[in-house]
Amino acid sequence: MQFNSDEIKKILPHRYPFLLVDRITACEPGKYADGRKCVSVNEMQFCGHFPVQSVMPGVLVLEALAQTGAVALLTEEENKGKLVFFGGVRQARFRRPIIPGDVIEMHCEIIGRKGPIGFGKAVATVDGKTAVTAELSFAITDPKE
Repeated sequence: MQFNSDEIKKILPHRYPFLLVDRITACEPGKYADGRKCVSVNEMQFCGHFPVQSVMPGVLVLEALAQTGAVALLTEEENKGKLVFFGGVRQARFRRPIIPGDVIEMHCEIIGRKGPIGFGKAVATVDGKTAVTAELSFAITDPKE
C-alpha cells in the first residue's frame, strides 16, 4: 500500500510546516511503514539550524520517523479516525548529518503492543547509509470532539 502527500493528510493530522513525510512507499497496516522525506533548503528550520551549515535537526528526523510509524498504526481498520501521539524515544543514535538536497528513506516496524501503546523500531537512511536509528513508542487515542 502506498500513499502520496494528499492521502497522507487524510491519515495524519499534521500540516505544513509539521507534516514531515512526503510519501509512504510501502505499508502493511499494524506491521510497518516505509516513508520518504525530500529535504529542501526552503524549510523553516534551516533559517536558524544552522545558517552557515544547514543541518536537519535530529528531533525533526525523529518526528518524521514517528509520523511514518503512525501511518502504520492508523491504517489499521480499528484505528481509522484516531490520533497517535509520540510517546517516547529510546536508544536514538545520530550517525550522519542530513542536509538540504538529501532524500530520507524511513522505515518504522511496529515491534510490540500493550493496549493502546505501540512500540516501533525505526531507521532513517540517506543514499543507503544509516543516518538515524531509534526505538519509538506511540499512544493511540480517540480525538477530542
